[in-house]
Amino acid sequence: MWKIESQRYDQLVWQCKEENKLKSELLDKMNISVRMLCSIKKEKSVTVNGKYVPMHTMVCGTDIIKIELPHEINEYEAQQMGIEVLYEDFDLLVVEKPFGMVVHPTRNHLENTMLNALKYYFDENGIKSKVRFVNRLDRDTSGILIVAKNAYAHSVLTKDTSMWEMHKKYIAVVEGKLDESGTIRLPIIKSEDGIRRMVDENGQECVTHYRTIKSNERASFVELELETGRTHQIRVHMSAIGHPIFGDELYGGNMDFIERQALHCIELGFYSPRLEKEIRVKTKLHDDITELLMKLGLN
Repeated sequence: MWKIESQRYDQLVWQCKEENKLKSELLDKMNISVRMLCSIKKEKSVTVNGKYVPMHTMVCGTDIIKIELPHEINEYEAQQMGIEVLYEDFDLLVVEKPFGMVVHPTRNHLENTMLNALKYYFDENGIKSKVRFVNRLDRDTSGILIVAKNAYAHSVLTKDTSMWEMHKKYIAVVEGKLDESGTIRLPIIKSEDGIRRMVDENGQECVTHYRTIKSNERASFVELELETGRTHQIRVHMSAIGHPIFGDELYGGNMDFIERQALHCIELGFYSPRLEKEIRVKTKLHDDITELLMKLGLN
């Protein structure tokens, strides 16, 4: 079990409960990845009761395993941008991403990204680690963003296993009157231009559940939950059923009332690796979406 009082972002401390090989304890009980196992074996950064021992060593109840994670260099520029922290523990940082901000630097956006802002936060708080995003949001989608403080947490949360799947809830304002609730099951594939996504029978399975909060003939205010999390999934699905998101120019949304897609990640549930429990984080609507609802008679 995890020794909670001894945990740090760069140190994993585990107390064994039963007899086991050290390697098996690391892989099966502590959820250390094979890649990290190779690294800590090479660096001799794992100890049992304060001493380095080979991986085939037997451990037993009350033995304490400690792993020192290496400090990392983050080469991106740090920029003070006043990010809003929604939740934090030794593994994770959850922040609010405003619309219009790119998450990760690209050739065309080297500065003023969330990564630049998080690099500043890491530096100010003595976190000597790379910024690793657990989820992503489009530039003009606002809402909750999860960041791993170390390679261990990122590995656990991005495993392709249902045990680690996140609960994702979005809200959107879409064109036209939508049914009270429904499920959209349409596969999505990347288009030839590499930017747009489109519905195609050869695409990846995509499932979106929606519930209409309020609607009129002009528009619907909807809550959406993702069963899968593909790039542009909500935007593509809503457009495909004839209800594009307001402000979503790429997928045919009305641009008369808002300058960006009216899509906001309002709630995330995720597994905290060393606290071994689900954390739920909620945030509020941004002002421009609230104003849009008023303009459309949905306030």
